[in-house]
Amino acid sequence: MEVKGTAVIAIRDYVKSEYSSEFQKWVETLPKDSKDILTGAIDSTKWYNVQAGAIDPTKKIGEFFCSGNLKKGAWDAGRFSAQKALTGIYKIFVKAASPSYIIQRASRVFSTYYRPCEINVVASGQKNVSVEMSKLTERHEVIENRIGGWMQKALELSGCENVKVAISEVRKDSAGIVVEFAMSWD
Repeated sequence: MEVKGTAVIAIRDYVKSEYSSEFQKWVETLPKDSKDILTGAIDSTKWYNVQAGAIDPTKKIGEFFCSGNLKKGAWDAGRFSAQKALTGIYKIFVKAASPSYIIQRASRVFSTYYRPCEINVVASGQKNVSVEMSKLTERHEVIENRIGGWMQKALELSGCENVKVAISEVRKDSAGIVVEFAMSWD
């Protein structure tokens, strides 16, 4: 599996923004391949190995900054990425669009950040939406939690309150692994 440079940049920027005084210490804890990517010139249009570019750095966020809680580290990094992506010129769009529409648009974008991967809305209601991430060759809980955090923050930015995001189902089909995210809000 591969990850687009834009997502790698967001991971690096999260640590630089939230833990700037410990950024260099964090970098030193990374495996060599990850360190080489994160200390080099990251090309936002290039594809990187998902393990070196996203999984290992995100795991280290959980280990280094969240007392070993990998889920929290990934979730927080995902929330930061949504905050960064959906403010500025997109702020009005996010406020004006329905929550389901925002997740539908986000699903299309996520499919361009990870490959092989397809993300589609499979159910939508007044106060809930479910998406499936499919065609995966392997499961990466750190990536799933990063995406979950991103979706939660995106819904909050659109005005939803008490947003809950759960990885509700994982299964295999003929095209690979399928992970379902169920979201609800008040």
